[in-house]
Amino acid sequence: MKEQRFIRLLILGLLSAIGPFSIDMYLPGFPDIAKDLHTDVSKVSLTLSGFFVGISAGQLLYGPLLDKYGRKKPLYIGMAAYILASFGCVFARSIEMLIGLRFLQAIGGCVGMVASRAIVRDLFDVKENAKIFSLLMLVVGVSPIIAPTAGGYLAAAFGWQSIFIVLGAIGTIIVALVFFLLPESKKPDPGYSLYPRAILGKFGTVFRERQFVTYAFAGSFTAAGLYAYIAGSPHVFMEIFGVSEKVYGWIFTIVAAGLVTATQINARVLRKRTSAYIIPRAVSFQVLAGVLLFAGFALNWWGLYSSILLCCIFLACQGFTFPNASALAIAPFHENAGSASALLGCIQMAVGALSTVMVSLFHNETAVPMGGIMAFCAFTALCILLSGSSSLKRRKEPIESQTVDMLKRL
Repeated sequence: MKEQRFIRLLILGLLSAIGPFSIDMYLPGFPDIAKDLHTDVSKVSLTLSGFFVGISAGQLLYGPLLDKYGRKKPLYIGMAAYILASFGCVFARSIEMLIGLRFLQAIGGCVGMVASRAIVRDLFDVKENAKIFSLLMLVVGVSPIIAPTAGGYLAAAFGWQSIFIVLGAIGTIIVALVFFLLPESKKPDPGYSLYPRAILGKFGTVFRERQFVTYAFAGSFTAAGLYAYIAGSPHVFMEIFGVSEKVYGWIFTIVAAGLVTATQINARVLRKRTSAYIIPRAVSFQVLAGVLLFAGFALNWWGLYSSILLCCIFLACQGFTFPNASALAIAPFHENAGSASALLGCIQMAVGALSTVMVSLFHNETAVPMGGIMAFCAFTALCILLSGSSSLKRRKEPIESQTVDMLKRL
């Protein structure tokens, strides 16, 4: 039984990590992609924006499909699209073609993010869900440490196309593991309505909850600062500071390690403090780090090491903000928890996509656009949080104790 449980958790962790791996692994290849496709790095970053748009839209698509047709059929369809699009990226001959293929790759791959959460609820006891989700979060947190480093070595040794070959191979292996080792956890439900009116009604119920809106958008804007860093850092570190693909992979690893470490510290802090106490303080520090980055880049204060340090601090604040904001956003829901989760993921990725587009639009051969968008996202999150929190206090809405218990385990 323990071996079976481990295998299932491993497969679910791999499904959850498809998105982060697909985002982070090809970042070191940005300069080579720009050179081969006769464009610049700012245009290549639009492939990242297309990926975020695909993930955002896809999560809303797969939620109803997984409830109606069971877990594995939509999972096979989505993963097949992901694998084909991954191999298709190898043959891209223009930046427009690569953007479109990355969008299709995201539409397919995001099924892993949605399905893994649903399967956890199906296969494991409710009392275990918090522990299981924390383990999956750890896998997702570790993946940005491994992926860019591996991508840097692949790009340097075999070219950027090899990264997409590896991603396609990983997707194929995951499908095989799902087919042979992961059971179908939910029977199809013929009575489940896929009419737009019924689906939109469920989403509308979620959106009318003020606590959801406050923490979903505040958390999404802090995450958008992270995505701005992901979109802008290849240009900043490899072109402005002149580091190699391999060194960039290690820089990304160091910064991501700050995020993972902060997530684990957050679990300990939650033993004495509530999520509502932690979030505004973490976002305030994130605003400070963002402003220092923006001002320092504009005034040429920062060198390579100081830039890495401030980026690390900025992302570490995200380690305190993201898990707390996500859990508090979903806390008011029981029956519509699935819809709330899908809508939360959609908002996070949509705002993230916008931030990556802004980094590209304001590109000016300096590090200022990245620092400016990071600072703007953090400041916007703080404004949303302060405004929404005051409204929630007036309503005296309690935070569910089960959410606090869940966060303490993360």
